[in-house]
Amino acid sequence: MSTHLFARLLSRVHAVCAALIEEGALPAGIDLSRVVVEPPKDASHGDMATNAAMVLAKDAKAKPRDLADKIAEKLRAEDLIDQVVIAGPGFINLTLKPAVWAEALRAVLDAGAGYGRSSIGGGEKVNVEYVSANPTGPMHVGHCRGAVFGDALANLLDVAGYDVTREYYINDAGAQVDVLARSAFLRYREALGEDIGAIPEGLYPGDYLKPVGEALKAEHGAALKDMPEAQWLPVVRAKAVAMMMEAIKGDLAALNITHEVFFSERSLIEGGRNRVAETIEFLRSKGDVYQGRLPPPKGAPVEDYEDREQTLFRATAYGDDVDRPLLKSDGSYTYFASDIAYHKVKFDAGFANMVDVWGADHGGYIKRMQAAIKAVTAGKGALDVKIVQLVRLLRNGEPVKMSKRAGDFVTLREVVDEVGSDAVRFMMLFRKNDAVLDFDLAKVIEQSKDNPVFYVQYGHARGHSIFRNAREVVPDLPEDSKGRAAMLRQAPLERLNDPAELELLKRLALYPRIVEAAAQAHEPHRIAFYLNELASEFHALWTHGRDLPHLRFIINNDAEITRARLAMVQGVVSVLASGLAILGVTAPDEMR
Repeated sequence: MSTHLFARLLSRVHAVCAALIEEGALPAGIDLSRVVVEPPKDASHGDMATNAAMVLAKDAKAKPRDLADKIAEKLRAEDLIDQVVIAGPGFINLTLKPAVWAEALRAVLDAGAGYGRSSIGGGEKVNVEYVSANPTGPMHVGHCRGAVFGDALANLLDVAGYDVTREYYINDAGAQVDVLARSAFLRYREALGEDIGAIPEGLYPGDYLKPVGEALKAEHGAALKDMPEAQWLPVVRAKAVAMMMEAIKGDLAALNITHEVFFSERSLIEGGRNRVAETIEFLRSKGDVYQGRLPPPKGAPVEDYEDREQTLFRATAYGDDVDRPLLKSDGSYTYFASDIAYHKVKFDAGFANMVDVWGADHGGYIKRMQAAIKAVTAGKGALDVKIVQLVRLLRNGEPVKMSKRAGDFVTLREVVDEVGSDAVRFMMLFRKNDAVLDFDLAKVIEQSKDNPVFYVQYGHARGHSIFRNAREVVPDLPEDSKGRAAMLRQAPLERLNDPAELELLKRLALYPRIVEAAAQAHEPHRIAFYLNELASEFHALWTHGRDLPHLRFIINNDAEITRARLAMVQGVVSVLASGLAILGVTAPDEMR
């Protein structure tokens, strides 16, 4: 795994700081962790910028500008750097020598499919829990966004060097699965030939429970019909949950999503060990659980508020606004108590780093959950909650009507069947997770530059089309990516000196840093944005060659410049394929 260009420049800045420590211009032991090298906000300011003088000046008891002068003087002696300019109060802008970009392209060719992979995760175990839809029916388009986001985030963390486990939490212990069981029992009676009439209010009305009714009939005949509810309910519930989970796994498979772990909420309290009770006792032993009363909530009424003496978690000691109940008035556990126990199980399994992907309606739950994580892990565990906002489903700008099969929503499978997994996955990631997303079924299958998924995939296909056409000039060009890269790295890449070519090389060099930054921020949309920009620059350069023949990728009477440009195309193709793989989207070699 070669060190990428931004990391190399950062190590040069660190070396300069070490030299200044030796000279006494910086104090020994100064913290360099806040020093970064990144692209400047304005491309006209250079290729890279460092904040070293700004973040170190206070500890150095120096003016940022004076410290910037000392750092800049040493950086000017570096072989990679062409120009160093101090801007504003002490930012240092760097322009690199043109030859650097040819070497950066060689690094892409050498790394091949591994370009962009990083070791910043250091093999740290991280648990990403996503989807976790209640097993009460088919997945809808809202679940779809969380599913794609969580899966792409897991891919991204894997590429950044983390040891990732993908987990689904099955909510099979709450009141909603009892409603599911009663709804399925109605369909069972229907399967036995009974006229059940209209589905009563409060039960699930969709036709998707008919197969559950048929399965119960096949398995039990009429035996369940005359049993008391207390007897048939657990039987029907187990069957309904199992069949719903199989359907959900099928829906996820249509998006190429698989989880390594399916964790049952019911398993927390069954199987001879009550993890929820254990967790409450563990917190009580630390003084974090007490018997008390909660003040009435200010403003709007709170669903779980009860004016009584109850078992409370001391959430306010860990940053929450109010202490939280762990037991309901009937003695059963609150959802919160089960969630604390569940996250403690994860921590005890070695996951100090946890990411939960939740729906838009769970924002108010984050603070209490993070407080609980601090309490049960003695501050050693970290929980990052990513909220995934709503999806508005449109067709040519008009809202889409509801599904017949599901009753009151559009299913994930209907959307995937209509537009394909690639369009769904890319467009679900082409907006930051906490912003509402408009998903237009007509626009995501348009073959135009206004459709990002098409534009990016077409960039990959166009690269392969160029290779096919180039064999007239470079007849020995290998078919396979690895062989092609090995051959093209020998090309005279220094001849890639047109400003548009250099901009494309700079964009390729940026990719590993984008991967690392996106992984650290838990923001896979950054990859989708980057790929769209790379594809746009690539298409623009191709169009440029139509107007200016000397800039075409294939020059019939100049095999050397053709090889150099093919090397650049290989770099683009490699990075587009790598980024699309993170997003879980295919990279086609041709498009019809």
